[in-house]
Amino acid sequence: MWSFIAFLTVAGVALLFQVFKVLKEYERGVIFFLGRFTGVKGPGLIILIPGLQKMVRVDLRVIVLDVPTQDVISRDNVSVKVSAVVYFRVVDPERSIIQVENPVEATSQLAQTTLRSVLGQHELDDMLAEREKLNAHIQHILDAATEAWGIKVANVEIKHIDLEQSMIRAIAAQAEAERSRRAKVIHAEGELQASAKLAEAASILSGQDQALQLRYLQTLTEIAGENSSTVIFPLPMDLVRPFLDKVNRP
Repeated sequence: MWSFIAFLTVAGVALLFQVFKVLKEYERGVIFFLGRFTGVKGPGLIILIPGLQKMVRVDLRVIVLDVPTQDVISRDNVSVKVSAVVYFRVVDPERSIIQVENPVEATSQLAQTTLRSVLGQHELDDMLAEREKLNAHIQHILDAATEAWGIKVANVEIKHIDLEQSMIRAIAAQAEAERSRRAKVIHAEGELQASAKLAEAASILSGQDQALQLRYLQTLTEIAGENSSTVIFPLPMDLVRPFLDKVNRP
């Protein structure tokens, strides 16, 4: 007798668990009646007919998907290893259950193939310098492809681009050569500007004898201020020309 009562109690509790379902705020239930889709319910308390109705839970929260490291050959034939992360969520519970068997696995496989396809169309410099642009491009392709599955891809981020040691050394040498080139260009531009200013100053001084003499005296003052035991300076011809004219005068 007591065993029969215990059996009825257990059966009743199990039946209650099958009849009443509680869905959290971020969950939805896709309801099937004898295998046919009848609607999406939730959140809150859901009542089902045991044996006739079945419910599949769907999580609407953002899912963070790590894309495994992919071997990519860039357009300029450089082999790199690239890893990424994809942020997506289910926006249509009906299609995420009916249209695809495993939405997370399907999105992962699609992300891997898209990552290789998109990055293979760009050169290595583009991968390193235009990462934001590539992220947006991959996100746009994934979002369009997963729309039929009721999935919204919110963001894609390329995490790492690993290069071989030989390529790292080549990039470092290229960067050093570029810095050396810029330094030479800046130095040449400075010399050009300085020569233009010197030519302008020489033109002005050549037309003013007094200015030339004052510049000469200023130079002597600067030389005298240095710690030097011997000072050799030239004598301007403008200072001795009057004396030479008197000597040569008949």
